[in-house]
Formats: sequence, structure tokens, C-alpha cells
Amino acid sequence: MKALIIGNVWPEPVSSAAGARILQLLEALKKQNFEIHFACAAGKTAYAENLNEQQVFTQEIQLNNSSFDTYIKELDPALVLFDKFVVEEQFGWRVKEQCPHAIRVLETIDLHGLRKGREAALKAGEIFSEQFLDNDFAKREVASIYRCDLSLVISEIEMQLLQSYFKVPGQQIFYLPFMVDQVSDATINSWKTYENRAHFVTIGNFRHEPNWLSVRQLKTEIWPLIKKQLPDAQMRVYGSYPAEKHTQLHNPKENFYVLGRAESAFEVIENARVLVAPLLTGAGLKGKLLEAMQCGTPAVTSTVGAEGMHGDLPFNGSITDDSNLFAQAAIELYVNKDKWQQAQSNGIEIINTRFLASSWQPQFAERLNELKLNLEHHRQANFTGSMLWHQSLQASKFMSKWIEEKNR
Repeated sequence: MKALIIGNVWPEPVSSAAGARILQLLEALKKQNFEIHFACAAGKTAYAENLNEQQVFTQEIQLNNSSFDTYIKELDPALVLFDKFVVEEQFGWRVKEQCPHAIRVLETIDLHGLRKGREAALKAGEIFSEQFLDNDFAKREVASIYRCDLSLVISEIEMQLLQSYFKVPGQQIFYLPFMVDQVSDATINSWKTYENRAHFVTIGNFRHEPNWLSVRQLKTEIWPLIKKQLPDAQMRVYGSYPAEKHTQLHNPKENFYVLGRAESAFEVIENARVLVAPLLTGAGLKGKLLEAMQCGTPAVTSTVGAEGMHGDLPFNGSITDDSNLFAQAAIELYVNKDKWQQAQSNGIEIINTRFLASSWQPQFAERLNELKLNLEHHRQANFTGSMLWHQSLQASKFMSKWIEEKNR
């Protein structure tokens, strides 16, 4: 069987959690004996993963071009996974027309409507509430969820939101968090000790607005409080694609370093004693917090940052939205070895309880097999999806055809 992933961008696992997530999905589909193909209309960067080395067939495709129809019809995949709803808008109708029996899966990675709603509330100076979910991104995203046979949701909080607020039927969505290896005793023994670590770290792609807002919050409100009590400690900020407004925050005199892209996220996080992530907005799960747990590095974050990460288990550090409390929590983790070690132990339990690939890959395979066996009945039960596929609502399809004709 062939599986086609249509990417929004070529995955960069070192640059973003979204890139790492795609590789996790590739691995999960390989375990199901799919022959994996990856197609993308975006240009490749120097940091894009070499998928061919992982026995993945790659194809450059074009937007608003019927050449994709020929490509996918010849490929004839049994499953097509869209990386983000904007990709489904662009290619979903073509997949449906050329490969009507292919299972169509949407990878949400995070709920864009939720993220945009939080950004709108922040700009308005208001506390986020459900009224901010009434935005165009949410409407487009939920429509895409209905048009697909299954949508992968990375956070339990977002599963609840989709079902309770947006009233999406449970059979249309599937909770699939990060999927990583177990933190074994050998892994733990390889970690650097408390004494062999120093300084604070944060990391995140600067093209992602929540990361930029977080770094700005660190610089203006939190780091001055930490530096006052720990004058020798450094704040090391890593992130791909920094612009001038980001690098302007670099100030060695204040021990605040904006260091650009990290060649190895794991290495810079493991070298640090504490990871800090005062996220004001965002959605989904935070890759930097997962990586901190995988490196044995305690963290301090906000309620948005911790959302969906630890469930009912104690967090691997502290959670607060108050800048003063945030700074104090970071300082306490930094200087108190007992608290630091307890936080590290919490992170181990979180990963080994909630995010093991060995647990989630079989559940994903079972769900896809159920769809394969009952696809026709599943689609008949999704009346809203059928309604959205009605000709009068296929704006993306006819806009694409118009652009293609215009470009000839």
C-alpha cells in the first residue's frame, strides 16, 4: 500500500516541532507497511530533512496546476495525509476526484483557530474566552476536519474543544500526541548531572509568532528579575530564522544571548540547567517542553505552554502566568538541587506514561484499519462533510481552476 503525505513545507525537525512531528507520522505509517511518498509545493531549504535517505519517495508539486491530478492518479495511494488544513484546502478536492477510495487524513498539528483566537485576545488586552474562537481560521479548519475521513489531534484539550464547543463527532477525530522512545535507565545515565549544567535556555522557530512573543516577554519582564538574583547566569535563546527585531534583543552585557539556529536542540537543552518558555499564545503541544523532558532538563512555562503536556501527572517544573512568580520559580529550580531532581523525575514519568511510540503507533494503526474496512459507512454517517463537498461550497476548487487558467 502507498501513503502520500502532502506537506505544507519540507520538514525541518531541527527547526520546529512540526517538522519532528511529520517524521513521527512517517515512522508510524512505515510500521504499517506503507510505501511512503512525500509531496510538497514549497521550496526546499538548506535545513530540510533528506527524506530519500529514510526510504521516502519525494515529489515537488505545483499549486493550482492539474499536473498534480496526473501525479496522484498514477500513484494511486491508499491513504493521503494533509499536513495542515491549508494543504487540504488546496489539494483535498483533487485527491477526492482522482482517488475517491483513498482515506483522507488531516494532521492538525495544533488548532490554528485556537492559536489565532488567543493572539486576538492578547492584542485586544482581554482574557481569552470562547468568543475569540469565532474566527475565520476556526471556520476553515473545522470545515477541513469534516471534509476529511479522520483528523489527528495532538492535544487532549483540543479534542475536548472540538467536541464540546465545535460539536465535531468523535468518529471524525483521533487523539494522537507526540510519539517518542521510552526514557530508559541507559538514557538517564547518559544525561549531564545538575552540577555539569549551567544557564537558562529557550528554543523555538522565530517564524512562529508565539515563540517571538515568548522571547520578548523573557527579555522585558522576566530576565531582569532572574539576573538580579543570579548575576552570573546566562539566558541563551535559540531559534531558526531570526529577523532583525529578534537579534536586536541580543545583549551580552545583560547576559541575554540570541544565538540563532541550534545545530542540535537536544545538545543545547541538555547543557542548560533550566528551560524557560513563558508562552502567551499558541496551541497544540510544545516540542521544546517534550525535548526538555527527553534531556532531563526541568522547565518553567505558562498554562498555555503546559496545556496537554502532563495530564494528571505533576509537571517537570513549574507552571505560572505571573512574571514575578515565573522568575522566582526559575531561580528555585536553578539553585535547589532537590527540586531540580524531582522535576527531572516528573518529566521521565510524563514521557513514559503519555508519549511512547510503542503505545500510540498500534492504536493509530488500529484506527486506520477500522476506517479502511468501513470507509463507505463512515462517509455516509458524515452528512456535514458531504454537505461541505457540495458543489456550491467548493470555493477552493473553483478558485484554483480559475488561477490555473489565468496562468496559462
